[in-house]
Amino acid sequence: MTVKEIKKKISKKAIIFKTGGKRPTGELLESWIGSVRWQREGENLPKDKRENDMVPIATIFLKNLPFIPAELSDTELVTIFMSNDVWDNLVLEDLSSWFCIRTYGSLEHLVPCNYQADIMKPFPLTPDLVENDFPCWDGGGIPDDIEDIILHLETTEGIEYFNDICEEIYSGHKVGGYPSFCQPGFSFGNGYEFVMQISSDEKAKFNIVDSGNFYFFYNTQLSDWKVYCDFY
Repeated sequence: MTVKEIKKKISKKAIIFKTGGKRPTGELLESWIGSVRWQREGENLPKDKRENDMVPIATIFLKNLPFIPAELSDTELVTIFMSNDVWDNLVLEDLSSWFCIRTYGSLEHLVPCNYQADIMKPFPLTPDLVENDFPCWDGGGIPDDIEDIILHLETTEGIEYFNDICEEIYSGHKVGGYPSFCQPGFSFGNGYEFVMQISSDEKAKFNIVDSGNFYFFYNTQLSDWKVYCDFY
């Protein structure tokens, strides 16, 4: 394979969310960091295992976006809540027990709410389509056969992955694409695909340990979420 063919093979589309930069509207289809703005009638702020209120992390509307991962094709809205106890358990691979992830296949019958995080400053998010999200080298999602080809080209033609192949690794909040950083060897196994990332956000005053990220993986067959945290 040529470098051009490798780029075409491994690059992915993603929706990158910019924090702030616009006046909030409070309307449907407006995504947020640090706030959950919509729920079904009868839903309330979720509680964690110790019956403490969970932190509203994000409202992510998927409806009308120019791209969403196939795994979320039947989902129009995702809201994410987190237990404060997650900070004491980051060494664990799967953090899903400390998250409440609500998905909505339709926006009908939603009612407004106004849950705001006390650990960050809420901001609306502006979505933007990119077509060149690339994986990090170790643990980023490059198929083994493509990795072997890249290693061969590095030896025979003197190319370097980050200089000659990788165009961009988007590290902010995003839907689709690749995890912006994962430890080598990390995997939840077959069926769990990376679909979303919530990142440390200076503007929202949200820091995940050391400019880290929460990565969300979804298994469509099991309708099950897994959450992983990593940082540089």
